[in-house]
Amino acid sequence: MDYLRQSAHGGITIENVRDYVVGIHTRVPLLDGSHAPYINFDNAASTPVLRPVLDKINELMNWYSSIHRGSGFKSQLSSELYDQAREQVARFVGLDLSGHAVIFVKNTTEAINKLAHRLDLSPGDNVLVTRMEHHSNDLPWRKRAGVIHIDVDSQGRLREQDLIRQLEQHRDRVKLFAVTGASNVTGWVNDIHRLAAICHRYGVKILVDAAQLIPHRKIDMRPQADPGHIDFLAFSAHKMYAPFGAGVLIGDQAVFQTGEPDMVGGGTVDIVSYDRVEWTAPPEKEEAGTPNTVGVLAMVKAMMVLEEIGMERVAEHEARLTRYALERLREIPEIRILGGDDPNQVEHRLGVITFNIGALHHALVAAILNHEAGIAVRNGCFCAHPYIKLMLGISEEEAAVIEEDIRRGDRSRIPGAVRVSFGIYNTEQEIDTLIHILQTIARREWKGEYVLDRRSGAYRLKNARIDYESYFIL
Repeated sequence: MDYLRQSAHGGITIENVRDYVVGIHTRVPLLDGSHAPYINFDNAASTPVLRPVLDKINELMNWYSSIHRGSGFKSQLSSELYDQAREQVARFVGLDLSGHAVIFVKNTTEAINKLAHRLDLSPGDNVLVTRMEHHSNDLPWRKRAGVIHIDVDSQGRLREQDLIRQLEQHRDRVKLFAVTGASNVTGWVNDIHRLAAICHRYGVKILVDAAQLIPHRKIDMRPQADPGHIDFLAFSAHKMYAPFGAGVLIGDQAVFQTGEPDMVGGGTVDIVSYDRVEWTAPPEKEEAGTPNTVGVLAMVKAMMVLEEIGMERVAEHEARLTRYALERLREIPEIRILGGDDPNQVEHRLGVITFNIGALHHALVAAILNHEAGIAVRNGCFCAHPYIKLMLGISEEEAAVIEEDIRRGDRSRIPGAVRVSFGIYNTEQEIDTLIHILQTIARREWKGEYVLDRRSGAYRLKNARIDYESYFIL
């Protein structure tokens, strides 16, 4: 992968990484007519692109062509890069490619759906998932098997003993344990190798949804003979500073050898006649149609940049930010943090902090942060509705009333919270700006007049229209 390794940016470190974030100096409009630096605390949803990634992709465009079976030089070069990308991905997660398939997809959601359709599941089989899962690691399994939810404690952490209890109780009927590497709501990091070893004692494979974990911690899938081996891993590039529409499913090749792929078409076959099909070998068997070569190579370049920075340095930096934020958030009256709020216990969590301020609507707080401080956060349920309701203590009766409202088109009472999430480029100074505006909000001293849109559940500035075309137009 020397072509992708060539770099004109010099040494990139955790100390200077802000200089390489595209859009870091973009200023956005505020309520008072001024413009402020954009503070992005929504990294758990998606990250900005790193300059070395964008520069390399722009360079690649001179050589881009459709891969495989093209006789032209550009096609052959693009094919070579695409095929070598699997080796780089495997190396990034500590995996020997022999016996494994690295399958390129759009994102983590597609990866998990693909595995749900390709795993050998029969009526009566069960898949264990946790109560802390993103919908993308819960809903796909409901379509294919019985789903048993492993319990969490009062702070939202996985109850390991409940996992063992369910494995004991259902033994021969459990085909998979699907677990998030780290929660996108509370930031809790699961000990995936310990969980894998537990599952393997019962002959159960494990899938790790690494969408949240991969940009923040070093992941090592380990050899298949290791009890802590991760059988399946899924993640997305858009959360690791390469938002170009690529993702990965990695798994034991034997799972994909037999049976039909979930999507069929060009590139998935060796032989086709009008009445017969012979499928090619994985991973190509699982990648129907023209792949997103650009997205895949952007992801690989992002991996190289993260390796250059050092995943240990990434973890240290984000732990420092998380500790500092938790300390300063204690200054906010009425604040309630979902999950752990101890600044001295950040080693088992990511820089994901979800909170509410008193009875203030989460959407109102998010709107004020945007319009009066230029701070981007996310609010709501974060595609983890059951987990959020559990963490907020929403009863079944309360949930039933809210659900009826939603059916009538009224989302004004949807429960939720505000989430800030840190990336490698965020700073303590940005956290200070956050704390200042949160103190203003807690005192009910915000400046704007906001109205609730009951259909969307969002708050808008009253009588305000933003001319978005003055900022960007196609």
